[in-house]
Amino acid sequence: MKGLFAQSVSDQEIIKLSKDKWQWMADKNVTTLDSLFHEKSMFVHMGGSWGKQRELEVIKSGGIWYKKADIHEVTVNVIDNTAILLNRIDLLAEVGGNEVTNPFMVTEVYIKQNGSWKLGSLSFSKLLTPGNR
Repeated sequence: MKGLFAQSVSDQEIIKLSKDKWQWMADKNVTTLDSLFHEKSMFVHMGGSWGKQRELEVIKSGGIWYKKADIHEVTVNVIDNTAILLNRIDLLAEVGGNEVTNPFMVTEVYIKQNGSWKLGSLSFSKLLTPGNR
């Protein structure tokens, strides 16, 4: 994985939290995700954007089943109590009963409140690759 150099403790904590989040999403573990997602969190997908409750409903129902995120590159910038993480991933997901794999740059914004990190925003940007135009 590229982008993993000279990391602070906060960087390592955020990278681990992000990686765990992908697994919780794959497992449809909405209880753990509910405590990770900030009450005012926002999610941006190829098909629209919505808040925390809708994202949890989509995950729980399998409307989008995040089966596996292959993480190729991670970059983290911590600014005071905010962490911005970029993941370049190939995401295997099931959407509307169809299995699809897409390359994404995913932006995750975490806010540290009362000593713990909360996800404030998760945004998918589909990448154009030579075989995927």
